[in-house]
Amino acid sequence: MEISEILPFIAGIASFLVAGGLVAWISKQPAGTKEMLDISNAVKEGASAFLKREMKIIVPVAIALTLIIGIFLTPSNGIAFAVGAALSAVAGIISLKITVKAAVRAANLSGTGLGQTFAMAFRGGATVGLAVPAMALLAITGLYLIYPDPITIAGVGIGASLIALFIRIGGGIFTKAADMGADLVGKVEANIPEDDPRNPATIADNVGDNVGDAAGMGSDVYESYIVTILAALLIAALIGAPNFFLYPILIGSSGMIASIIGVVIVGSKNITDVMKPLNRSFYVSAAIAIGLNYVFITQFIGDSMASYALFGSTVIGVILVPVIQKITDTYTSYKKGPVQEIADSAKWGYASLTLMGIIKGMQSTGPFMIALVVAIIISYSVASAAAPEGADPILYGIFGTALTAMAMLSLAGIVLSIDAFGPIADNAGGIVEMTGMGEENRKVTDEIDAVGNTTKAVTKGFAIASAALAALAMIQAFQFEASHVFEGALDYSLTNPAVVVGLLIGGLIPFIITGQLINGVSRAAGKMVDEVRRQFKADSGILTGKSKPDYAKCVDIATVASIKELYKPALVAIIAPIILGVLLGPTAVAGLLMGSLVTGILLAYHLANTGGAWDNAKKLVEMKGEKGSDVHKVAVVGDIIGDPYKDTAGPALNTVIKLLNTIAIVFVSAFVAIIAL
Repeated sequence: MEISEILPFIAGIASFLVAGGLVAWISKQPAGTKEMLDISNAVKEGASAFLKREMKIIVPVAIALTLIIGIFLTPSNGIAFAVGAALSAVAGIISLKITVKAAVRAANLSGTGLGQTFAMAFRGGATVGLAVPAMALLAITGLYLIYPDPITIAGVGIGASLIALFIRIGGGIFTKAADMGADLVGKVEANIPEDDPRNPATIADNVGDNVGDAAGMGSDVYESYIVTILAALLIAALIGAPNFFLYPILIGSSGMIASIIGVVIVGSKNITDVMKPLNRSFYVSAAIAIGLNYVFITQFIGDSMASYALFGSTVIGVILVPVIQKITDTYTSYKKGPVQEIADSAKWGYASLTLMGIIKGMQSTGPFMIALVVAIIISYSVASAAAPEGADPILYGIFGTALTAMAMLSLAGIVLSIDAFGPIADNAGGIVEMTGMGEENRKVTDEIDAVGNTTKAVTKGFAIASAALAALAMIQAFQFEASHVFEGALDYSLTNPAVVVGLLIGGLIPFIITGQLINGVSRAAGKMVDEVRRQFKADSGILTGKSKPDYAKCVDIATVASIKELYKPALVAIIAPIILGVLLGPTAVAGLLMGSLVTGILLAYHLANTGGAWDNAKKLVEMKGEKGSDVHKVAVVGDIIGDPYKDTAGPALNTVIKLLNTIAIVFVSAFVAIIAL
C-alpha cells in the first residue's frame, strides 16, 4: 500500500486514540454525590432500554435487507450494507454512553465555575466528534480498497441512512414526547421549574436528550459522512481518472487531523464567553484542513490545472461551513435580532409568538439557499473549466461540487464536538436542578445550555447543507448509472411526463414524512401528558415533595410510543423510489430525487431554525428574570411547539433525502418501467 492509502487509516486511528484519551480523562473526574449518580444511572438505564427495544426491531430488518441486497443485487453491496448499518448503530451507542458519563461530571463541576464545567461538556462532546467520523472514514476506506468500484459498495449508504433514520426518528419522537409532556403539565399547568424532580416526566426528558440529540446526531453525522464520500467516489469513477479516486478519502483525512488539533487546543482557563473558544477551535481546524488539502493534492494526486481547480472546490466547502453557521446563528441565537423579536412578540400572546417564529424560520431559508447556490455555481464552474482536454467538463464540474460537500463533511469531527456538548450541558442542568445544587450552579449550566441550543441548530444547518450538496452529486451519479444499465440516453427533460410525475411525488414526500413525524410526536406526547396528570391526581404528595413520582412509567410510555411511530416514515422513504422506478422507470426516479431535494432541504432548514429560535426565545425570556410570568408561559408554549420541528422532523428530512438517493442507485437495475409514458 502507498502512503496515500495508509494515511486515512493513520488519521482514523489517531482520532480514536485521542477520543480514548478524553474518555480516560472524563472517567477520572469525580461523578458527584450518590443522589447525582442515581439520577445519572436512571437516565443511562432508560436510554439503554430504549436502544435495546429499538435494536430488536432494527436488527431483523437489517439482516433481511443484507440478504436481499446480497442475493438479488451483489454480494459486495450486501456486505457494505451490513457494515454501514452496524457502524451507524455503534455511532449512536457511543454518543449515548459518553454524553451520559460526561453530564453528571459536568454537573458536579458546575460549582467550580464556567471554565471547568465547559471543559467537561466540550471534551465529552469531542469524544463523540472524533470517534464517529473516524468510524465512517475507516469503514469507507476499507470497503473501497477491497472493492475499488464504488457502485459495488453503494449499499453502505443505504445501511448508514436507514439505521440513522430509525435512530433519528425513534430518538426524536422519544425526546420530544417526553419534553412536551414534561413542559405542558409541569411548567405550564403546575407552574414548577424545568427539570424539577417532582415532575414524573423529567427523567424521560433527560433520557430523550441523549437518545435524540446525542445518539440521533451521532448516527446522522456518521451517515452524512458516509453518503457524501460515497457520492464523490461515484463521480470519480464516472470520470475514469484513477489519480483522483483517493482524493475524497484524503480530504476526509485532512479534516480528521484538523479536528484533532482543533479539539486539543480548547482549554478551561479564562472562559468568560463560551462561544469564543468554540469559534477559535473551528477556525483553526478549518485553516489546517485547507492547508492539508493543498499538500495532499499536490503530493499525492498531481500538479495540473484540474488538481488546483479541485482543490479550489474544497476551499469553497470549508468556507461554506462558517457561512452556514453564521446564517443559522443569526436566526437562532438569543443574542441576535430574530430571536429577540420572537421573544418580544410573546408579550402579545401565543398567536403572535407562533407567527413570528414561523416568519423568521421561513426568512432564514433565503440566505441559506443563496449560499448553497453560490457554492454550487463556483465549484461547478471552476472544476468544469479546468477539465483536461478530451474529458467531460460536466462530470468534472459535478465532481467539484461533490468535493465541496466532502470538504464540508471533513470538518464533521470539530463540528460534532461543538454540537455534542449541548445535550451534555442540558443533562447537567437537569441534574443540578433535580439535586437542588443551587442557583449559581444552575446559572453556569444554563449559560452553556443556551450556547448549546445555538450550536445544535448550527449543526443541523451544517448537516442539511451537506445533504443538499451530496444529494446533487448522487442524483448525477444515478443518472449516469441508469444510462449504463439501460444502455442508452434517457430523457430527463421536463417534456417527459415521467420526470414531471417524479418531481411532484418527490416534492410531496418531505411534507408527508414531516406530517407523520409531528403527528407521531403529538400522539406520544398526549400519552405522556395523560400519565403526568394521572400521577399528580393520584398522589397529591408528589407536588408537595412528600412522594416520589414514578419516573420509569414515563420512560416506558415514551419508549413504546416512539417505537410504534418508527415504521411509516421509513417505509415511505424506502418504498417510494422502488415502486415509482418499477412502474415508470429511472427518469421518474430522477424526478423524484430532485423534487424531494428541493422541498426537503428548504423545509428541513425552516423547521430546524424555527424550532431553535423558539427555544432560545424562551431562554432569553428566562435570562431576563421573567420565569413564571405570563410572558414566560407563552414562550414555553412556543418552545413546546418547536420541539418536534427542530429535533424530530427537521433532522430526519436530510436523512430521508440521502436514503432516497442511495436506494435509487442500488436498485437502479430493477427500474424497468412497466407503464410507458
